[in-house]
Order: sequence, then structure tokens, then C-alpha cells
Amino acid sequence: MGKGVKTAVVGGVFAVMVGGAGYGVYNIVSAVNGDGGSGASAAATKKTGPPDKVEVEETTRSFLAAWEKGEASQAASYTNNAQEAGALLTAYGDEARVGDVEITPGTAAGATVPFTVEATVSYDGKSKALSYKSELTVVRGKTTGRALVDWEPSVVHPDLEKGDTLVTEESAQPPIEAVDRDGTVLTKEEYPSLGPVLDTLRQKYGEQAGGTPGVELVIRHAEGTTGEPAADTPLLTLAEGEPGKLRTTLSAGAQEAAEKAVRQYAKSSVVAVKPSTGEVLAVANHRDDGFNAAFQGQVAPGSTMKIITAAMLIDNGVTSMNGPAPCPPTATWQSQTFKNLTDMEPNEGASLANSFLRSCNTAFIKLIDEEPLSDASLTQEAQERFGLGRDDWKTGIASFDGSVPAVAGPDRAANAIGQGQVQMNPLNMASVTATAITGAFRQPYLVSPDLDGRRFAQAKGLPAGTAAQLKQMMRLTATQGTAREAMAGLGGDIGAKTGSAEVDGKATSDSWFTGFRDDVAAAAMAQQGGHGGDAAGPIVAAVLRAAG
Repeated sequence: MGKGVKTAVVGGVFAVMVGGAGYGVYNIVSAVNGDGGSGASAAATKKTGPPDKVEVEETTRSFLAAWEKGEASQAASYTNNAQEAGALLTAYGDEARVGDVEITPGTAAGATVPFTVEATVSYDGKSKALSYKSELTVVRGKTTGRALVDWEPSVVHPDLEKGDTLVTEESAQPPIEAVDRDGTVLTKEEYPSLGPVLDTLRQKYGEQAGGTPGVELVIRHAEGTTGEPAADTPLLTLAEGEPGKLRTTLSAGAQEAAEKAVRQYAKSSVVAVKPSTGEVLAVANHRDDGFNAAFQGQVAPGSTMKIITAAMLIDNGVTSMNGPAPCPPTATWQSQTFKNLTDMEPNEGASLANSFLRSCNTAFIKLIDEEPLSDASLTQEAQERFGLGRDDWKTGIASFDGSVPAVAGPDRAANAIGQGQVQMNPLNMASVTATAITGAFRQPYLVSPDLDGRRFAQAKGLPAGTAAQLKQMMRLTATQGTAREAMAGLGGDIGAKTGSAEVDGKATSDSWFTGFRDDVAAAAMAQQGGHGGDAAGPIVAAVLRAAG
């Protein structure tokens, strides 16, 4: 029995008290009887509605007491998903090797009860204390009417998600000491947003970096969305391994600025790259789920997509920077009507540069049916010139390479302004800006290919004249257009493009912004952040200021 378990006799039956936390004496009859009986008797006494205070206390006490004693099946029987709970609770003792468990419940807030776990993890003669906080919620069983713990893996440990388990063993990969381009050590304590990235780098390059493994308690995740095993998340080190040094392309200064900037906006992500080489200088995310949306996000990029659309128009001879691109109040494409941002003045005599810097949707919609453009033209531009949508980038960690599908109907027009079926992330759009201003596609990367012999993706890039026009239009946008406020105060050669992407079911659009300053390009998104300059713009500007 765990150290925190105390017992009392009630009506000849032992009642379990957890951690001395003083819920009072518990009548264990309901626990002994499982769901309170069977047949007609159970049907007659089946309860409905939310569990009351006594039920919350009793269910919590029963569950935690069984967990403390290592009785996984018994503890699982007090949940509304006994199969999944039983598997994880069994792994807690068997694979994770957690013992001497003592659980102290805190004060309930309605049906939710916080608690503290004190335990010991032991492996091959090595032991270390484990301490953490979690919580559970008691709900009414839908079929039995019993009060049950609403099962989530996070009950066992707050960092666990569906499909995860806990394992203690010799590390699958040696630890790494990741350093930036100048040799500064990068740690998840100093740069919290890098945590998942550093875990992935360790998984992929631990052996090549030359370290030796230690012994750790880790979260073993389910297979990632890329089909590759997700990197383990270390929770406790029982025996230190010898880390191998892994040099990355990151810049500690840019990374620090990126981390600070994204913390100002919920669900935001940013990437900075060096256009002359493709090196990733910073990657940061502000999210509760730990997802690297900066590299793996798949969402509409809004009007930042007009960089690619403008390149398509120029490359196909439809218009040029100083050529016509009228901006009417509305534009209809195959029965769907598109509008501009509220309060945008129409300009029937606008040039492409003017419509670009004001981000006029209708100007781009009006031009996409000009000869020789087809349903596939935007896709070809994205793939052949910008290296997007071919699923062949090898950055050093998992990444999504953008998607610009060839479509007919209204989505052909929507794609041209970054809606419809187009999907991007900040890594993609930082690369788009880098290609636009240099004319060359250089696949972004985080770790040198010399380490593992991987080959970078290739694309033919842009004609010099197209790149020169795109760069000048982005300069105008940063100094005279929709990006002017966000880019104010930045010196050097600067340019930008704003975007806002409407999302089904959301009242506020996603904020997008991409820009450059000298030999640094950056892109950011803030989901439900509003217009491009509202949230994503300040993030990009902060990174460009630090990295330039």
C-alpha cells in the first residue's frame, strides 16, 4: 500500500483515505458493488444529473487509492474508459517503473479535483524522486449512472495526450547539446518554444552527434502526422548521458526575439530565414498543444499569397508592376462575388503595384482569367518557381511544404488571394519572400545536409525581372501600403506583404505578414489575430529588428 493511504473501518468494511487529505470517512459499499448493482435494482436506483459533492469525493478517493496501490484495473474501473485507463495505468507501473506512489488531493472546484503525485522512478539500480501536479473531473456515467472519473491521459500526467504512454529505459537516442550558428547553446529552458524542435533534433541526430545515452522517464508519443515516430519527451533523467554537439542554423538573438514576440499573441508562429542561403534563423510558436505550426501548419495564408499570384501574372505576360490592375469594388468569378476590405476606395486606373500595396482582392480576381492563364497556372508557378507543394523539402525536421492545388470554379479565384484550397505555414511564406527578393529558390534548412547526406529540393526560381518587380512592390507595401505601420522604424532595405485569411466558423480572420530586411526574411501568422498588420506584423518586425 502506498505511503499516503490510510484506512478506517466503516460498518465492518475498510474505507480508503488517500494522502491524509481529510475528505472524511468514505463508505466503500459503492466501490465494492461496482456500478451500484445490476438488473432491476440497479435500474431502480440509477442516478442522473451532475455528480454531487459526496459522489465527487468518493469517486476521487476510490480512484486515487487504487492508483496508489498499483491496482491498475481497479483504478480504471472508476473511470468512463476502463480499457484506455487500464492500459496507461498499467504502463505507469510496468513500463514507466513508477513506484512508492503517494497522491494528495487538493480542494475540489465543483467536480474537478486537483492533486499532487509524489513517487519514485527506479531502473537498473538507479532511482529518482518524481513530483508533479494534475487534476481529474468526475462525471455521470451515461449508461450506468455511476459517478466516474472522466478519462483523459492528462489525469495520469498533465503532459500526456491521447495515444501517449510513459516509459523508463536507456534513452533511445543520446542527448544533444544543440548550438546556434555562433556556438551559443540552445536549451528549452532558455528558449521554451524550441522544446519540441530540440526533442526532434535529438531523435534524428543523437547518434550522428556522437553522444552516449542515459536513462530517462519519457513520454512516448503516438505516430506523428508525417508518418514518422514523434520524438520522445523527456520528463526525468535518472542517469545522465554524454551529449553530442549538434550545430544548427539558428541565431540565438533572432530566436530570443521570436520567442518574445509570439508570446504577445495567442496561437502565433514565426520563422526567419536567410535568403542568400536558406538557413533558418529562428522558429517560434506560442501554442498550448506544443505543435510546431511554424513548420507544419496547414492553413490559408490570405493575401500574402498575392506574392505568388503577382509573380504568375508577370511571368505569363498578363501585366507588370507598372501595368494595369484595376481595383473595382467587387469582382465576380463563376457566380461568386469577391469584395475588398471595408473602406477600400476603388481605383479603376490602378497599376499592379498600387493594387498590391493596398492588397486589393478584386484586382487579382479580375486578372486570373486573362490569356494564357489556366486552372493550373498558379500551381505551376508555386511548384516550379517557388519550390512549393511537391512534398520534397528536407529541412532537418518534419515540415509541410505548402499546397497550391490546381482547381476550377470559384476556388481558382479564391486561391489567387490565399483562400480557397491553398495551405501554407510561416516557413513556406518566409521562403516565398526569400525567393521573391533574390529570384532563387533555396530550400530552407535547420541542420546542414553534411550531417546526414540528404539532398535539398530544387526549383528554377524567378526571372531577374520578375524578382526585381516583386521586391520593389514589397518595398512600396512596407513604406506606403498596408504594412507601413508595422514596419515603421526599421532601417535598411525593407519590404513586406500583409494578409488576413477568413476561417469558416470564426468571426475574426487569421493574421498573416511576411517581410524582409536586408538578408533576412520572416513570416508570421496569428490565428484569429485579425488583419495582417494587427498581430503578425509586429511579430515579423520584432524578428527583423533583432536579426538584421
